[in-house]
Amino acid sequence: MAHYRGSESKREQFRRYLEKAGVLDSLTNVLVALYEETEKPTNALDFVKQHLGVAGPEPGETETLRQEVADLRGKCEKLTEENKELRSRLLQYEPTTTEGGPE
Repeated sequence: MAHYRGSESKREQFRRYLEKAGVLDSLTNVLVALYEETEKPTNALDFVKQHLGVAGPEPGETETLRQEVADLRGKCEKLTEENKELRSRLLQYEPTTTEGGPE
């Protein structure tokens, strides 16, 4: 019987810890939001993760971001090539200097 009381005490301490940290309120709010959804999500765990802020971006958003990164990398590569070409053209118009510098 003493073992039962000890585990209850630990459970109660843990419950108070969760309550003090705001975990119980957060979980309750998310579960209430899930309950109040008119169209229940196909994956309840993803819903909970998203509403707790632990889920990553949505799959569609991820693909959009990947495409944006690819586009920006292409643009950067294009601008780098353009920069090289313009520097090369600029060198044609600049007088060459010797190692000692201008005289």
